[in-house]
Amino acid sequence: MTDWTAGYMADVDYIHDFYKELAPSQLAIGALSAGQNHGLSGENLTYCELGCGQGVTTNLLAAANPHIDFHAMDFNPSHIAGAEALAAEAGLKNVSFYEHSFETFDDEPDLPRAFDVIVMHGIFSWVSPENRDYVVQFIAKRLKPGGLVYVSHNTLPGWSSILPLRRLLCDRAALESGNPRERINNALAFAHKLEAVQAGYFTGSRSVRKRLKQMGSMSHRYLAHEFMNEHWTPFNVEEVAAELGQAKLKYVAACHLMDHVDDICLTPEQSQVLEDERDPMRRQGLRDLILSEQFRCDIYRKGDVFHTERSAVGAWFDTRIALARPISEDPLTLMWRMGVVELEDAHIRPVLNALRDGPKTVKQLLSEGAFVVDSWGDIVRMLRILLGDGVLAPCLPEAGEAERVTQCTALNKVICKHAEDSETLRFLASPVTGSGHEVDRFEQLFLLARSEGHETPDSWAQLAWTILAPQGQRLLKEGEILEKDEDNIAELQYRAERFATQKLPVLQGLGILF
Repeated sequence: MTDWTAGYMADVDYIHDFYKELAPSQLAIGALSAGQNHGLSGENLTYCELGCGQGVTTNLLAAANPHIDFHAMDFNPSHIAGAEALAAEAGLKNVSFYEHSFETFDDEPDLPRAFDVIVMHGIFSWVSPENRDYVVQFIAKRLKPGGLVYVSHNTLPGWSSILPLRRLLCDRAALESGNPRERINNALAFAHKLEAVQAGYFTGSRSVRKRLKQMGSMSHRYLAHEFMNEHWTPFNVEEVAAELGQAKLKYVAACHLMDHVDDICLTPEQSQVLEDERDPMRRQGLRDLILSEQFRCDIYRKGDVFHTERSAVGAWFDTRIALARPISEDPLTLMWRMGVVELEDAHIRPVLNALRDGPKTVKQLLSEGAFVVDSWGDIVRMLRILLGDGVLAPCLPEAGEAERVTQCTALNKVICKHAEDSETLRFLASPVTGSGHEVDRFEQLFLLARSEGHETPDSWAQLAWTILAPQGQRLLKEGEILEKDEDNIAELQYRAERFATQKLPVLQGLGILF
């Protein structure tokens, strides 16, 4: 019998997660930051996700981008069944899911002839060389000229010290009996046993000890899919670029905008080493060595379309941005590769305050005098950092927002209704950003209560407790489980008050309220 899993972990379903890097608005701002005209502003666009897992990302993006036709595949039938069920509940008409292998997906008759965007999160590191070949062949045949590809993968040299730990865990899990969770826990326990007897591999590497400790708090679903596949390959970025080059792809930029700002990633001496290297992919490889990079999220393209200097400024002017998380009056402290990112509060505060009223274009912010830095270069640097950190989010144009609101509201209501029974789905769709934003189970229940006419945070908390209590659910406070009803209600009231004053205004700006 053929092994339909192709060495991939199939007896544990993947986590229900959302990856904002896959959002068209995120890919667009990444390409713009690299000086390219991304081509994602039109209508009738097509988008494909290879290895979509539970389909959460694709469903959220489809709801938030009704002008795009979404297609997504996964080999796991339970993943596809769940994704299709969620899409059907929300009445999404612009998304199709397919149960296929990478080998057979190109034979699917319902696919469009070509795609504007093809994305794949992590799978390049998790599948066999043969399946990577099928992926590259699919891209070569199905990506339009000028189309964008997002690919993320585990990276050398950052993973080099962890390779023996991964091998140990895989071998021990294979030897153990029981269900996947038990096998993973037993494998981790064995690794801790080796650490306890001061095995040289552990005593000689702080990064290995740190990684093992982190694994103890990770979901067994994540650990199974991240570490337990038969095929698990960290790459040098030059190797990935060479494979994708067979599909005529060229590297565009890192998806994370903070990596577009060298002075918060590298010392001046390190930057000079990179400037001395003329080959762009060798430069990326050297950068990974300097940073000991473990995971890359990159944008590639089939045919560059560059902005002129003037048109790039115009594209930035037209870029609409929104507050993406609550902002206090305290100075904003951001952390990145070299520690604290130096940003003058006097420079960024006017921008944040201007966006409290809702999304605005960069041109509008300029006309309002929100930018008080010295030059256009300083403005772009600030935007890259604030967008990259997630303080701000890139938005879609205002045109078409009414249709986006309708689709997002339908899906968000379904997800919040699911929160009555489960905490599995932790993101809601924004018609403003065209992306997803994290809203935890309690917050979803507060939104549900609000939509049912409950007007005060106290009443939201009371309704949430009437749902949670019969299920035996209890809240955690400072690491302790709250056993008494009154303590749980008090904690819910506290969270509801904070939600009302801090997060609710942000969700309103993102168009997520219903």
